[in-house]
This record gives sequence, structure tokens and C-alpha cells, in this order.
Amino acid sequence: MMYILEKSKLRDFLAEDIGTGDLSTDLIFESMTQSSGEFLAKEDGIIAGLAIPNLVYELLGNDAHFKSNYQDGDVVKKSEIIGYSTGNIRTLLTGERVILNLMQRMSGIATQTKSVINSLNDPHIRICDTRKTMPGLRIFDKQAVKIGGGFNHRMGLYDGVMLKDNHIAFWGSITSAVKQIRENLGQMVKIEVEVETSAQVEEAVASGVDIIMFDNRTPKEVKEWLKLVPESIITELSGGITLDNISAYRGTGVNYISLGSLTHSVKALDISFNSSKGMKTEN
Repeated sequence: MMYILEKSKLRDFLAEDIGTGDLSTDLIFESMTQSSGEFLAKEDGIIAGLAIPNLVYELLGNDAHFKSNYQDGDVVKKSEIIGYSTGNIRTLLTGERVILNLMQRMSGIATQTKSVINSLNDPHIRICDTRKTMPGLRIFDKQAVKIGGGFNHRMGLYDGVMLKDNHIAFWGSITSAVKQIRENLGQMVKIEVEVETSAQVEEAVASGVDIIMFDNRTPKEVKEWLKLVPESIITELSGGITLDNISAYRGTGVNYISLGSLTHSVKALDISFNSSKGMKTEN
């Protein structure tokens, strides 16, 4: 299913970029011209999205191929060659930008995720993403988080219940909101509740929720609130946590820390595609 979704998205991205044709490439090169090129890391980082080139080439006619000695999640250093592409030069050049956009973004997310995990340095706490992803890119963003060593939160609004402050404020209380959902929800879907006070923590526990998310809490508050939560309930921390301050939450005992910054404002890893000078035409 993931492969099908990826191809569907890539097909849309290519249609957006190519439109009725690649004027720059198609008006210069003959249709059977063959060449090669290399993907080059221009800075250190974690590589991700290595399946993207061949998926793009397949959609463009399956007349080019990408090969790499790396695997997703590997460390790449500046000036190292990530992999080589060979085949129809029209395919190589027409697919270049879509491939680079996705590989750069995914590698940036994977690199950021690994940096956060290393800064936290706590094997008992899992780092996970949020729904703060670029519209249209969620499947790629969340894959990149996993490649960087993180975990995925819910994919969308459809695969998990999460009662946030506005849900509770509009409905009236955690207790009645959870009761209403339990009456209409199957047993396979978990319920998470966001809490902002210790009283809400106690109410969420009494309501029998599956996950409690502490919102914008200090390390001291996290440790105090955890005393109110039985081990059977998963705990999550989110809000106001950055690469600079996450180490302060080491040893707090929470199960997950979710960060929107993994995906919503990530810096793309600098990667380039350099075409070979030589070309040959096949009749």
C-alpha cells in the first residue's frame, strides 16, 4: 500500500513540474540519447529517500536506473557520491528536480531526527513526529522520521483519536468527551487526551484513556505528573521542545516526546545531481 501511495504522489508531482513537456530538455536532446550522472552530498547528514530516483524513472518510462552503495539511514559526508544514475538523458534531466526536492527534504528530516535523538540521549524515550507536515508530503515526511530513528504518531485524523484543548473546551469535559467516543468507537483504536493541568491528568486517568499527552510542561512538572499516571497508560510530551532544550528531559520517564519541528521547518540536506559530459546516441 505504501508503494502505491508513493507512486500516486510522485505521478502528481511530475505532472505538476512537466506539464505538457520538458521544453529545455526535449528540444536539445534526441529521444534515445544515453548518459549518466551522480548524486553528490554537499554536506554531512543522514541520507533518506534512496527509493525515489527509480520510482521516478519508472514513471517516466523506465529507461533509466539509479544505483547506490548506501542505504536509507546511513551517514553521508560532504563530497561523497551517494549514487549513480544511467539511462535516457531526457529521463535523467526531466526527473532531476522532483527527485532532488524529495531526497533533500527527506534527508533533512532524517538528519534532524537523528540529531534530536542524540541530544536527548535517552533510550527509554521515543522521539516521534506530529501532523505538522507539508501538505501532500506527509507520507514522505513520516518515512524520513523513521529512517532517522524516530517513530510515527498517527498518520492523520482517521487512524487515532486525539482530544486536544479545543475539543475539550467545546465539548465541556474530558470525562464526557471520552464517554461519548467510547460509545461510538471500535476497540482497535486508541484514545489520546492532551492535558494542561494536574487535575486534567487525574480526570484523563479516571476516564480510562490509552495515552495522555502533557502539553508544554517543564521536566519537573513531567516527573510530578507521571506519579499520577499508572504504567498501563502511555505518556507523551509535546510543545516547546527543541534541539537546544531536549536534553533537559532526559530521564523524565515519559514514553514519547513528539516534535513538530522534525517536519514543519526542517532544513533540506544539500544534495546535487551532476550530469556526465559524455553522451551517446542509440539508434
